[in-house]
Amino acid sequence: MTGIVDYNAGNIKSVEHALEFLGASYILSGKPSELENVDRIIFPGVGDAAYAMGQLRETGFDSFLKDWAKSGRPLLGICLGSQIVFDYSEEGDTKCLGLLEGSIRHFSSITGEELPDGLKVPHIGWNNVEFANGGSPLLDGIPSGSDFYFVHSYVIQPSDSSVVKGYADYGIKVPAVVEKDNIAVFQFHPEKSGECGLRILRNFVAADISAEGGI
Repeated sequence: MTGIVDYNAGNIKSVEHALEFLGASYILSGKPSELENVDRIIFPGVGDAAYAMGQLRETGFDSFLKDWAKSGRPLLGICLGSQIVFDYSEEGDTKCLGLLEGSIRHFSSITGEELPDGLKVPHIGWNNVEFANGGSPLLDGIPSGSDFYFVHSYVIQPSDSSVVKGYADYGIKVPAVVEKDNIAVFQFHPEKSGECGLRILRNFVAADISAEGGI
């Protein structure tokens, strides 16, 4: 069974629709106690890092996710959920979960100036992702260079570049897929990225998919 964390800062409906299309069983809950016995966790998110961390503390999901990560069970983060698993975000000067080492920086903080070629922030739309460092089992069946859907103004900056399994090019190299041990995070939205995004989710929840599931 897959658990989806509902902390009032997530792109919940689109994730639910994707899992329903795949025929995967899941539980959506805003209570950590209701997700203790699931096999894997999807941690979505959109919006502001400081607000999201406040919601995690208020609901108890901050300590739940830390304990979950230590347990070795699979955790998949999406968009904002891919960022606040790190130590710190410049957005709101926010101390984050610290499940992975690194920080989250605004595009302008990295480049020191405007992006080239008239590229705008936030980065919104489809962008191809080139796999790196051996890729990930969650990318099985997906060609390197495939397109995925992004919406973000802040960029993952891991302390160890070897954990980056895929990069997008948006004026700078944008870490788009990061994986270390049982934690995998995606800066883009798999649930909004067509067949390739659904393949990622299918690879993650394969054990929960019925024979009638799509793709």
